[in-house]
Amino acid sequence: MRRSAIGLMLALTLGLLVALLTAEAQPVKKGYRIGILHAATAAEAAGFTEVFRQALQDLGWGEEQHIALEERYADGTLDRLPDLAAALVRLPVDLLVTGGLASTRAAKHETTTIPIVFVAVADPVGNGLVASLARPGGNLTGAAFEPGLEFTLKRLELLKAAAPTISRVAMLVGQARSPSATGFPTSEADVQVREHAAQALGLTLRHFSVQRAEEWTEWVFPALMADIHASDALYAVGPLAIQARRQLADFALQHGLPLMGSTREHAEAGSLLSYGPSIPAAFRRAAFYVDRLLKGATPADLPVEQAMKFELVINLKTAEALGLRIPPTLLFQADEVIR
Repeated sequence: MRRSAIGLMLALTLGLLVALLTAEAQPVKKGYRIGILHAATAAEAAGFTEVFRQALQDLGWGEEQHIALEERYADGTLDRLPDLAAALVRLPVDLLVTGGLASTRAAKHETTTIPIVFVAVADPVGNGLVASLARPGGNLTGAAFEPGLEFTLKRLELLKAAAPTISRVAMLVGQARSPSATGFPTSEADVQVREHAAQALGLTLRHFSVQRAEEWTEWVFPALMADIHASDALYAVGPLAIQARRQLADFALQHGLPLMGSTREHAEAGSLLSYGPSIPAAFRRAAFYVDRLLKGATPADLPVEQAMKFELVINLKTAEALGLRIPPTLLFQADEVIR
């Protein structure tokens, strides 16, 4: 009888130990609520959200078993972002994923405790989101997007290679500013750096900066049309330029202007070419951060990653419509050629 009791105790102890080890090795079986906040429309962000959802599933976070996604989209109206962020915080959500600078600033303004994973944000240190890339220090971390002003030279080089006769480029900066932000997104120092990059290639730059989606049609397009011969190429960069990529591509093609975009989505929408970080790759990487945070990590200790994957996409259909012959050496460099 004594041996039977001892055997039972050993069996229970071993069973408890196995259960504890199994629990440590597996994600906690809890219904976490993850908020997604984006300045774009649901349709515009659908592909990115699907990539994020699939990446979470690959990491073992199924929506039916472990998580629920609460998606909120501002439909391009930045004034809606603070209310949308506040509503997600009130639910409450266990974690926030934000797409773009304006969404991230709105979320940061609403909470200092809920972890925030940002995606497609340029210069998170300079924009006051984190203390440093290596040690963010607060409740935010994620994937930095735009690699910096030095990419102006690279993109202009590619544009010049695709359209060798150009000399005057209109730079269209679409950097949304959230209601809680301060300052203008394009400083004089930024303008000077870009102009120096252009001068090195024998180009001149004209700057057009917008902070609202409506400004493309309100004054940028009219200003370009009023002096159409002042520019023989366009270069579009920034979140609002990505959202308006089809408008910009249609305008450029209508007026016979080669257009360089900052992401593959530009070239897919009809721009002559694009070069920059991959947005889907950034959202895929966001799932890694969510996985770590839900398993107990803190944002302050998760380093912000710089974009690692850059894509050159060339649209040969647009090149043909513009009467341009893309050099074979440039086609060889392309990650994708749209025919």
